[in-house]
Amino acid sequence: MDSNKTKLAVVGGGPGGYAAAFYAADRGMDVTLIDPDVNPGGVCLYRGCIPSKALLHVAKLVNESAEASEWGIGFNKPKINLKKLREFKNGVVEKLTGGLGQLTKQRGIDFIRGTAKFKDRNTLEITRDNGDTGSLSFENAIIATGSQPIVVPSLAIDSPRLLDSTTALDLESVPKSLLVIGGGYIGLELGTVYAALGSRVTVVEMTSGLLPGVDRDLVAPLKKRLADQFEDIWLDTTVTALKAQKNGTKASFKGENAPGRDKIFERVLMSVGRKPNTGGVGLENIGIELTDRGFVRVDDARRTNIENVFAIGDVAGEPMLAHKASHEGRVAVDAIAGDNAAFEPRAIPAVVFTDPEIAWCGLTQTEAKERGVEVEIAKFPWGASGRAMTLGRSDGLTKLLIEPKSERILGVGIVGPGAGELIGEGALAVEMAAVASDLSMTIHAHPTLSETVMEAADVFLGHSTHYYRPKRKR
Repeated sequence: MDSNKTKLAVVGGGPGGYAAAFYAADRGMDVTLIDPDVNPGGVCLYRGCIPSKALLHVAKLVNESAEASEWGIGFNKPKINLKKLREFKNGVVEKLTGGLGQLTKQRGIDFIRGTAKFKDRNTLEITRDNGDTGSLSFENAIIATGSQPIVVPSLAIDSPRLLDSTTALDLESVPKSLLVIGGGYIGLELGTVYAALGSRVTVVEMTSGLLPGVDRDLVAPLKKRLADQFEDIWLDTTVTALKAQKNGTKASFKGENAPGRDKIFERVLMSVGRKPNTGGVGLENIGIELTDRGFVRVDDARRTNIENVFAIGDVAGEPMLAHKASHEGRVAVDAIAGDNAAFEPRAIPAVVFTDPEIAWCGLTQTEAKERGVEVEIAKFPWGASGRAMTLGRSDGLTKLLIEPKSERILGVGIVGPGAGELIGEGALAVEMAAVASDLSMTIHAHPTLSETVMEAADVFLGHSTHYYRPKRKR
C-alpha cells in the first residue's frame, strides 16, 4: 500500500467511529475510516446491541405466549428452530452493517478494512485484512477502538463451554443449564434469552443486588420477574473456581448465599464487565495518557494530551454506551473543525433491555443520596395506569427526581415494558431544564404508557388524576 494522506483518520468503526467519520464527511473533511470488519458497525452492530436485541425480542415473544393463558388464550409449547433464529439475527446485522457500508461510499469516505497503529503523532501504520501494510499520514485522528469483555484470570479456562458476551450471541446450542457470572445488564439480558429458549439459568452476583448502581425501586420488579424465569439468583456470592469436565463445567462458590457444594453446568457465561481496547494501537508511541482505570484521558472536547488526537466511546471512559460514543464523535469533529465544542450532557439515557426494561437518565436517587443533593421524589405506579393494565403489566413504575425549590426535573427513572422508548422524553426534560409543570401541562395521549411521565409530574404537584398523594407543602 502506498503512503496516503488524510485530513481525519478514524481508528475504529463502531457507533462512535462511524458517526464521527460520517459527520466529518458531511462537514466537508477528507476522512479515512479504519476497522477490521467488512463494513462499519463495531461491536454494537456485529456482536452486541443489535444481535442481542433481536434475540431479546424473540425471548419476549416466547414469554408472552406462555403468559397469554392468563388472558384466556392458549398456545402449544414453542418449537425453537435455532438455525432459523440465527439466520434472523444475522440477517438484521447484515442489513444494518451493509447499509452503513453504502453510506460510507456515498459520503466518499475511504474505508480501510484492517487495523491501525500509531507510528508517530501524524502517522498510522496500517495492516489490511489481506496482509498488505503501509502508512497513512493524518492531520487529526480520532481513537474509537471500543472495549472488550473482561475475563477473570482465576476463572479463565480453555473450554468452549465458557462463553462471553460475544460467543453467547452465536447461539450454537441451548444448554440445559447455564451459569451466568455477573448480575449486570449483559448477564441479565443474555440470561433472559437463554431462559426463554429453555435453559435453566443461575445468576451469581458478588454484590447484594442485581444491577449494582441502579436504583433499587427500579430493580425490584425485574428481580421479582426473573426469580420466576431463572433457576436461581445467588447474591453476595462469588465463583471461586471453574473446572472443565466431560459432562460440563464444575463451579465452586463462596459467599452468604452460596450453595453448600460444587455444581456442574453445561455452559458458563462470564459477564463481569468490559475494559477499554488500548492495547495494540501504539498509544505508547505517541505518549497518550491513560487514567487510573485504563481509559484514554480526554478533555471536554474529547482531545487527548496530544493536540491533534482525540478519543471517544468506550475507550475514553464510562458510561460505555453506543449513543454516548456517537455524540462524543460529533463533539470531536466540531472541535477539529475549529468550533467551540464540549461534551457536557446533563442526561445520558441508559437502558437495560430485560423484561421489564429499566431506563434512567440524569440524576439517580442513588447518586443524589451519595452526593447529598436535595431532591423530591415523585412516583407514579403503573398499577394506576390503564394502558399498563390492558397489557397485563401493572408492576412498572415511573419516577421523577425534582429540585424542590425550582421544581426542575433533575432525573427520570422508569421500569416496565417499553421503558427504553419512554426515557427519551425524560432525557429531553432534563436537558431542556424542564420543570414539573412543563410535563404536567403537556397533553399526553390516552391510554398510553407515556402518560405515566405526565402523571408523575402531577403527583409532585398534588393533582394526579389516577393516583392520590396528599398535596405537598410549598
